Amino acid sequence: MTDPTPQTMVVTGTSRGLGRSIVDYYLERGWTVFGCARGASDLEHERYTHTQLDVGDERAVAAMFGLVRRAEKPLYAVLNNAGMASMNHMLTTPGSTIEKLFRVNVLGTVLCSREAAKLMVPRKQGRIVNFGSVGVPYALEGEAAYVASKAAVQAYTKTIANELGDYGVTANNVSPNPIKTDLIAGVPEEKMQRLVNRQAIKRYGTVEDVLAAVDFLLAPESSFITGQTIYLGGP
Repeated sequence: MTDPTPQTMVVTGTSRGLGRSIVDYYLERGWTVFGCARGASDLEHERYTHTQLDVGDERAVAAMFGLVRRAEKPLYAVLNNAGMASMNHMLTTPGSTIEKLFRVNVLGTVLCSREAAKLMVPRKQGRIVNFGSVGVPYALEGEAAYVASKAAVQAYTKTIANELGDYGVTANNVSPNPIKTDLIAGVPEEKMQRLVNRQAIKRYGTVEDVLAAVDFLLAPESSFITGQTIYLGGP
């Protein structure tokens, strides 16, 4: 498996955590990266451009991809990493929380995938990598709304893979097991350990585990792999 020639990618949710690590990794390998998050970024790099936005804001997302287009550096990949989690029983989940979950996890993924595909289709080449959750196959109790949003992402990924297959654009889903980032910082360790113990490989995931899966999907040899979900940790 060979590494793809460094090109241009868009990564969402890049101000911290997994998204920031992804950006650092690909910058080190010579890629040009456009990133975005609700907050500002302290990353200064000649090949990194940061946009402060809400991924659920259609106009803002379109404007960011306009920057990518005007940079005249062909877009090869979009990594839809931006996500929100909520640990609530279905009986006590406020409607406002459900709306936020679907705005970030689903609408953000849909908008960024759409705008990325507009730049990829004319070139007959591109990789869309969306981020799901092992909570989907586990039907993880206490996270009904979050799991529903990630199940929607998984279904969307499979569908757009069918729509984009004739254009040389692949769409796949990477679903990490728990990784010690800000996303789970407020979850009791006992609850997280119970989840980890349900996996085939009983340990927390790492950023390196995620990057290995993303590298695989970006590789030139993976052009025939589409519509798939990779569950890390083996649920």
